[in-house]
Amino acid sequence: MKLKDRLIAAFFIMIAMPILLLAITAGTILSMQTSAIKKSYDVETDTLQVITNPIQIMNRLTRGTYNDIKLAALRNPELLEDKNYIEGLNKKLVDKYSFIAVRKGQDFIYVGNSRKLNMIEDNLQSFGDYSTEVDGGTYIEGDHNFLVKAQDFYFSDEKEGTVFVITDLNTIIPQIKAAGVQSVISVLLILNFTAVILMLWIYRSILKPLNILRVGMNQIKEGDLDYSVVSDTEDEIGQLCEDFEEMRIRLKEQIDSRLQYEEDIKELISNISHDLKTPLTAIKGYSEGLLDGVADTPQKHEKYLKTIFTKANDMSILVDELAFYAKIDCNTIPYSFKEINLREYFDDCIEDLGLDLEVKNIEIRYRNEIGPSVEVVADTEQLKRVISNIIGNAVKYIDKPKGILQIRIHDIGAYVQVEIEDNGVGIPKGDIPFIFERFYRADASRNSKKGGSGLGLAISKKIIEDHLGKIWAESEPGIGTTVTFTLKKSTKRCCEEGKASTGKEL
Repeated sequence: MKLKDRLIAAFFIMIAMPILLLAITAGTILSMQTSAIKKSYDVETDTLQVITNPIQIMNRLTRGTYNDIKLAALRNPELLEDKNYIEGLNKKLVDKYSFIAVRKGQDFIYVGNSRKLNMIEDNLQSFGDYSTEVDGGTYIEGDHNFLVKAQDFYFSDEKEGTVFVITDLNTIIPQIKAAGVQSVISVLLILNFTAVILMLWIYRSILKPLNILRVGMNQIKEGDLDYSVVSDTEDEIGQLCEDFEEMRIRLKEQIDSRLQYEEDIKELISNISHDLKTPLTAIKGYSEGLLDGVADTPQKHEKYLKTIFTKANDMSILVDELAFYAKIDCNTIPYSFKEINLREYFDDCIEDLGLDLEVKNIEIRYRNEIGPSVEVVADTEQLKRVISNIIGNAVKYIDKPKGILQIRIHDIGAYVQVEIEDNGVGIPKGDIPFIFERFYRADASRNSKKGGSGLGLAISKKIIEDHLGKIWAESEPGIGTTVTFTLKKSTKRCCEEGKASTGKEL
């Protein structure tokens, strides 16, 4: 559920739940109190009337007895002087929370409940005062509430008399008050219950995920990038947690990559330092030999100079490779693209490489199967760097007495495929996917002995990809390695060359 929908639902719950619970609670309280009143006073009436007009209910309780008194006063006033008759009426009223009091003149000659009469004696009406408030009765209000019905008559000796039917309303008012108190308590409990439910819901759906997110942010602030933030909600906050987790993962990858990069830089500097130290030592030694006159013959003199030149050239290659790596790192490799005839270009490259490889007792087997007019758009210097890097890497690891280097060029439609195969030590299968990564060494100890920065194949991969081609390697340990790359043909030549077969072009 979306956060907006949750808030709307919470709003309706906040309104509907209290109303529903209050209605149920109020109905239950009123039903219970009404049942208690009906049971206590033996009356049949509706709930609303019991609550809104309890005096009327109490008035009904004594209506029959009061009518008997009125009838006796009109027809047989002497009955009201009969103590037995009056006591009989009083017994009927005891269960109805009422009693009878008979006054003769200013004195009471019969009192059904002296304690309660003392509470209201001063408020009783005088003889002949017929002001009534409730169906012939008077409501006396004060610390104690009573309903009083009075009937005047004359005794046989012509003295004024009054019969009072007094009903104690304090017995029903507490029940009404109890209903009110229970209702107020119920309202408070229901509101608190609703608030607790909403708070738990909001905490679980909003505050808890936010707290998880806050903890995750603090962990990352402290440098703990392994702390994972997971939310089980699918709302906006859950999406925020997912975005935060993705950010954490990317940040960790970037930092790990940066740390690895720094380690690679350290290794590069170490390798470059080692590789520069060897030719520098040789140059220094042979230079001292020349200065000290050790090379005392023209042959030795020429040998020393050639050695110095070779070592200086090795240093130049290392420095050049390092400078080129810096350009790769900044993605600022300078290219000068132009259309070149690939057959002529490779023929010249093989001729130049052949002399150096022949000295190292390495045989080149060159086979060019493309047409004489096939052209590609390439930077000749950078393409030569690729070929030199691949061949130089192959020569470095040829361990056979007779080295063999096979160079094959094929036409594969819109592309030209170049294969360079050696008979060296080979590369373990698990290392092949990583050999084009910067600084990667399949065997660090072996590579350190062979020298090199570990950037040659990475540089080659970057150049080939910038030429819209691909590069990959296949190898069998102990047998040799084949590095293959492709070059896209020039657009205007592609269609023409695609029509010619490989055999016809030879």
